Amino acid sequence: MDLTLQVLNQDESDFILACINNERWAQKKLYEDNYSSMMALSLRYASNHDDALDILHESFVKVFRNIGKYQTGTVLIAWIRKIVINTAIDFYRKDMRRKSEDLHEAIHVNTNIPDAISDLSSEEILYALQQLPHSYRSVFNLYVIEGYSHREISEMLNINESTCRSNLVKARTKLKNMLLSADSDIR
Repeated sequence: MDLTLQVLNQDESDFILACINNERWAQKKLYEDNYSSMMALSLRYASNHDDALDILHESFVKVFRNIGKYQTGTVLIAWIRKIVINTAIDFYRKDMRRKSEDLHEAIHVNTNIPDAISDLSSEEILYALQQLPHSYRSVFNLYVIEGYSHREISEMLNINESTCRSNLVKARTKLKNMLLSADSDIR
């Protein structure tokens, strides 16, 4: 078993070295192997497909530029994922509007319809998510999908924790309304 791990680490080391040396075959393989999962991640943060492509391509530029910092033996896809998330946050910051409201109390949104979106496709749900304003979408993704705390999100996005909570409540409300509307359109 130890021999197998050594062989795998050696193969990974050779592959990373090829990427560091700008060998196109290695860069192409890394890009193609991770394109679909990182594109799905980018789409969750972007307003549209073009913005998602911008985030994805900028992320891979950063991956190739910084591949020498990757530590062999850690999870490569997790390292790439972190770069994509940080790139999406940077993208958000560039487009971020300075209008944010602070709410002292956030209301949790619940629905009495537990199966409200079961008839919707993943494309319809993704489309609804992309319709959210950047500030709502980013907080929603980081909190609900990625599992960051409000404190961590507020530090990443340079906003107050109360603004973070407020944006999450607003995102959930808007998503709920859009998805319920889409669900009733299907029936």
